[in-house]
Amino acid sequence: MKWTTLVEPQSLAAELDNADLRIVDARFSLTDSALRRDGYQRSHIPRAVYADLNQDLSDLGKTGQGRHPLPEEEDFTRKLGQWGIGPHHQVVVYDAGDGSMAAARFWWLLKLLGHERVAVLNGGLAAWRADQLPETSETTRVDEVAAYPARFDRTAIADAEEVLSRRGEPAGWLFDVRAAERFRGEVEPLDPVAGHVPGALNHPFSQSLRDGAFKSPAELHDQLAPMLSARKPKEVVVMCGSGVTACHLLLAMEHAGLHGARVYAGSWSGWISDPSRPVAIGP
Repeated sequence: MKWTTLVEPQSLAAELDNADLRIVDARFSLTDSALRRDGYQRSHIPRAVYADLNQDLSDLGKTGQGRHPLPEEEDFTRKLGQWGIGPHHQVVVYDAGDGSMAAARFWWLLKLLGHERVAVLNGGLAAWRADQLPETSETTRVDEVAAYPARFDRTAIADAEEVLSRRGEPAGWLFDVRAAERFRGEVEPLDPVAGHVPGALNHPFSQSLRDGAFKSPAELHDQLAPMLSARKPKEVVVMCGSGVTACHLLLAMEHAGLHGARVYAGSWSGWISDPSRPVAIGP
């Protein structure tokens, strides 16, 4: 196993007994508990542990850093150890469907630690069930290991100061993956201010998908590469509402061979925490 971006359900099913495999269920919903821990307890992929976006993949005690601030390194690496995840393991993470809530976030956090062999289940639990693959209601028992021996690569994380300083650059370096109507400021169901960062381009994360699964690497490359305006991927920053679904576009870019883009972790909810930062409305 050497899955680093996506893995198909049948490929994962064939390795369920592999001792080097670790599986994480990251299902989450802002409104439906059935898509969170409750859903995991009812049924999940065998051997999966559960990771909660709010409790395990964020630190909601932080202020000014958006709705889902990054967890402290010590907390996240300790949690990985409790889940039995070490540097040598192949990790597969899934959520209810397309990876945007919050499988891609978990994938990115492990990548920040330098973990190479981590992949998102393409199509998530929905695709797994469509293939009629096994599930269980038994809570996974794991042998805990030491806290993961690494620290986040902070150079892979963009912040508000960088975004503010680069606003004068030609478009094509900052991409916002929220739905078009939220980007334009026509609706805002979650944050107190509507709109987007001036100069950002809108690329809804759903455009990377077909029937709930990621498009092929070639299709994604043909779709995404022209948007960069000849920039190197490492010059690109991706954002969303709170730094979660932005990871979905980062995953799509990596799967397409466009390596090195970074996530603005605070994203829109972090940006508007300072009222002096500019806001744009419209396309």
